Amino acid sequence: MRSTASPPSPAAAPPAARRIGDLLVERQLATAADVAKALAFQQQFGGRLGSILVRLGALSEESLLPVLSEQLRIPLLEGGEWPEDAAAIQAAMDATGLVREWWLDNGAVAWRSASAGLLVAARDPLDPALNEILQQRLSADGWAWRLARSQDLDRLLDLVGRAGRVDAAEGEDDVSHLRELAEEAPVIELVNNLLAQAMDQRASDIHIEPEELLFHVRFRIDGILHTRLTLPASRYPAVASRVKLISGMDIAERRLPQDGRLSTRVSGQEVDIRASAVPAVHGESLVLRLLPKERQELSLERLGFSARDLALFRTWAREPHGIVLVTGPTGSGKSTTLYATLEEMNRRDRKIITVEDPVEYQVPGVTQIQANAEIGYSFARALRAILRQDPDVVMIGEIRDLETAEIAVQAALTGHLVLSTLHTNDAVSAFTRLVDMGVEPFLVATSVRAVQAQRLVRRVCPDCSAPAEVLPAVARLVTPLLGDEPAPADWRRAVGCARCQGTGYRGRIGIYELVDVTPELQELVLARATGERMRALANEQGGRTLREDGLLKARQGLTTVEEVVRVTGGMGMDG
Repeated sequence: MRSTASPPSPAAAPPAARRIGDLLVERQLATAADVAKALAFQQQFGGRLGSILVRLGALSEESLLPVLSEQLRIPLLEGGEWPEDAAAIQAAMDATGLVREWWLDNGAVAWRSASAGLLVAARDPLDPALNEILQQRLSADGWAWRLARSQDLDRLLDLVGRAGRVDAAEGEDDVSHLRELAEEAPVIELVNNLLAQAMDQRASDIHIEPEELLFHVRFRIDGILHTRLTLPASRYPAVASRVKLISGMDIAERRLPQDGRLSTRVSGQEVDIRASAVPAVHGESLVLRLLPKERQELSLERLGFSARDLALFRTWAREPHGIVLVTGPTGSGKSTTLYATLEEMNRRDRKIITVEDPVEYQVPGVTQIQANAEIGYSFARALRAILRQDPDVVMIGEIRDLETAEIAVQAALTGHLVLSTLHTNDAVSAFTRLVDMGVEPFLVATSVRAVQAQRLVRRVCPDCSAPAEVLPAVARLVTPLLGDEPAPADWRRAVGCARCQGTGYRGRIGIYELVDVTPELQELVLARATGERMRALANEQGGRTLREDGLLKARQGLTTVEEVVRVTGGMGMDG
């Protein structure tokens, strides 16, 4: 966060008397305790209160800037006022008679806007020396302050050459230099602001990807990556070092993959962050997975099950023994489904133990075990131990190998209900996957009680969606699934608005394929039948495919046909 106040100048009205801390508390953007903590920090170390609150994770810069703008009566930098290029900025600064080095050293830039004349943004416009010089040099021409986001101001400074000087004097291999870069206030603010923006925009992951001349920051929102920031490659070492430092990685190691994690407060929320660094051609690719601790109450009703599917899944969860598998690719919501199931099962009358890698959410009343392959504490080893703990329900984060699969089967055959996930494209592929791992078909057929495949589709934005016409082929696919008394169709199309950031979608919902293991299906598993035969049998017995469930939700106006096609693949609906 850069511009936190306006200096007394002919270009800006005197700031309001109300303190920023009081305004933030009044608008419930920060708590009184957060402000008190920031004031204590300010008294000891100095700095602007707004910047301190952002740095402490009490709120995001996006939430702070509008309040500052109102308090200080300084407009926010708008898109129409944005400088065209580095030459335009340089020309405006040269015209002031102040050299480029003076502007860069003071963290300030000036440029001319066609609508507003000479504009100035700075890291700290209350700096007395900065304010005095600007009034002396610019008062005759007239000028105005603008509040700018940290990353916007950094981009302007980079345009006029600041980035080109970052690492000119010292080599990138100097570990002490990398640590110094990671501790610089602008780098700390940049990383903190990226985390805060990601939380405000409901991002699940942050991707930091270096290229030869630039590096990009992308947020994964509702399963789709969106570019949020592009900066010169010379800024990358400082950002990467900061991320690695706070997540407990070795900042000197750039040849091998590393994992790290931290718990922190971002935009007023407690969040766990898992970080991964993988060496690439132009530097390490960094990915941060955001796991908010304060999550909505998990329940099966919230996940998007139809009434029929919800009743069936709850029947499975009440089974005394057997394996219930949830399948799908990474990021399809499998863990969320299992956690919601545990929440519903957790009535303190059954012993529930999980073994996970990692433990994403903590469930009160459930014994959760963190596997650690680095010390030899694998899923299989943990499973052997927890079966001696007299559990009723065992949840395995993922069946990854034959050893884990065999122990899960033995647990199911000896009176335990086993919940787990498997990476397959559809439900019936789970049987062939287990057999391919090396589990005997008769063990698969007798132990697996049910399989559910799932994906996540984006919900259409309720604020901007519009009615849509669908192809006749889509209507023909959906009609047999409607039953005797179908509700009126409400097909929608995505439009895009400010609330959904122009995407036309906001949030996600699950689509599901449930396969109950019947005696007929057991016979096919025992005979090592193909996936096509098992799939055909499941359909004959009333099962819905992922695509069919998605189209039913599109008909209800929850998502769009285009989104279902994107997630489930081509449909051959040219008619």
